Amino acid sequence: MTAAGGRVILFNGEYYKYTMKEEITRLRDFPSVEELLQDKTLAEFIALVPRPVAADIVKEIVAAGKKKLQKSGTALKSGVLTEEIRGALLKMKRQEISRVINGTGILVHTNLGRAPLSESIFEAVKKTVVGYGNIEFNLERGVRGKRGEACEKYLARLAGAESATVVNNCAAALFIILNTLANRRKVVISRGELVQIGGGFRIPDILKRSGAKLCEVGTTNITTPADYENNLDDRTALILKVHKSNFIQAGFSEEVPLKKLVALGKKHNLPVVNDLGSGVFISTKDILGYEEPTVQQSVRAGVDITCFSGDKMLGGVQAGLIVGKEKLIGKIKKNPIFRTVRVDKIVFSIIEKMLTVYLNAEHRDEIKLWSLLSVPEAELYKRGKNILTRLGKPEGVGIEATRAFVGGGALPESAIPSVGLVFAKTYNADRLMKNLRNHQPPIIGRIENDCFIVDLKAIDTEDIEILVDAVKKNIK
Repeated sequence: MTAAGGRVILFNGEYYKYTMKEEITRLRDFPSVEELLQDKTLAEFIALVPRPVAADIVKEIVAAGKKKLQKSGTALKSGVLTEEIRGALLKMKRQEISRVINGTGILVHTNLGRAPLSESIFEAVKKTVVGYGNIEFNLERGVRGKRGEACEKYLARLAGAESATVVNNCAAALFIILNTLANRRKVVISRGELVQIGGGFRIPDILKRSGAKLCEVGTTNITTPADYENNLDDRTALILKVHKSNFIQAGFSEEVPLKKLVALGKKHNLPVVNDLGSGVFISTKDILGYEEPTVQQSVRAGVDITCFSGDKMLGGVQAGLIVGKEKLIGKIKKNPIFRTVRVDKIVFSIIEKMLTVYLNAEHRDEIKLWSLLSVPEAELYKRGKNILTRLGKPEGVGIEATRAFVGGGALPESAIPSVGLVFAKTYNADRLMKNLRNHQPPIIGRIENDCFIVDLKAIDTEDIEILVDAVKKNIK
């Protein structure tokens, strides 16, 4: 069908000729939703999304067009109508989760799915999660089994803890810990640790919703052992410490070390809970030049319960991991709320495989995050020069030293030496960023000092070809 011609379409079991006018001047000139859904010029875009969704989009745009015509009385070009439909369908398609190339320099990017999942781990678990599996079936006895037994044992072994379990994210982990151990009782926490995590969620809000009673001690920058001890009484359920993994407190500041809190907890027969946030199992000193507190250190310090995320420094999928004393973990798992925050076979399978990798000390090769972090600056420069050569060394495009970050609320102190493909101001950073974002797959960069930058730290070698082709198309 064209604007000037006509064609036969099928509607409600009958065929009839349909012609769209060049200009729409009256409400009766608007084509029906079904006519637009069968328009050949829209077919490619209609097919991008489920047909009922496409019908809703077409209906909304036609209704908006009619309203505009009634209000202004100005004729509407039929081409404008179909172009709006194309744009809306494409926008809907782009809201679906798809692969992107991360050139932001932030490796654990919350908006881009946090830690990148390794292809080798995904391939390893595919056969486990497709079809049926023994998620709650004991193969030895042929009866119902416990969910995630191997995963929990591996996690406890890696952490050096008595027991462990997994829920659907770290906020849920903290919530169920507090609801189990401190419902309607006091939880003592330093004011300097009442942090806000991603998405606007705040530790005080989670704490209150769990049923626990918030007891703030100390000040924003200074909290001492006496601040805790002076607020402990028979209504106190536990002492909570939250690792400030997403910001830095410098200058005149003081916090109570874990070991002193543990000693205080033992003195008053109170459990100590440590929310590590990102959570890491290996030393970060040699890779990042900064030592992030590890899960094992928390356990060795005598902390009763430690919780952390599965999709940050662990390098996997969204989950809240809990390790600690067997008696307390047992109580948490018996909480009726536990079922509402449990994870499925996919999460258990992936975490199980990841923990195997850590236990075998293969994380630098098998965990994507650590593989990317381990690439030296010299290698990034080499890749950058190769990209420039393949681009033909265009004027205004260069390779420069940049700073990358772990991100995702982890290691805020650690700026990682990196290398970026930098486009001069003459390239119009906003336009270039938008064009690359509209590429398939989208390439996400950043703007600094009016220059567009594609940081190479989080870009796979196999994606360099895509990057080169996309840049060539946009700097002509």
